[in-house]
Amino acid sequence: QVQLVESGGGLVQTGDSLRLSCAASGRTFSRSAMGWLRQAPGKEREFVAGISRSGGSTNYADSVKGRFTISRDNAKNTVYLQMNSLEPEDTAVYYCAASISYGVIVPRRVYDFEYWGQGTQVTVSS
Repeated sequence: QVQLVESGGGLVQTGDSLRLSCAASGRTFSRSAMGWLRQAPGKEREFVAGISRSGGSTNYADSVKGRFTISRDNAKNTVYLQMNSLEPEDTAVYYCAASISYGVIVPRRVYDFEYWGQGTQVTVSS
């Protein structure tokens, strides 16, 4: 089992940067693919970025490709999301999620992730 705690959200302006962190506890972190997903008001939860258990493979939603970077530090049991050139459309609650079923392959579907953090709010003002 994996427990996940996100941090780093906040209120920023268009064009600013933020780095989200997700601290994981549990023995399975290094065997799990990890992801960041988000949910805006009135919208369904959507995939943002994912990373394989080794960190060697990553995957991004088209809407964030080139602006966001996911990374992980298995020694610290932490996964990061560096978000640059933020836009108002990026406003959402961002969730860290773990997929024990996937390790080498990076999952993209919401239901591929078994464990979730509580979420952190990111608000981008225009």
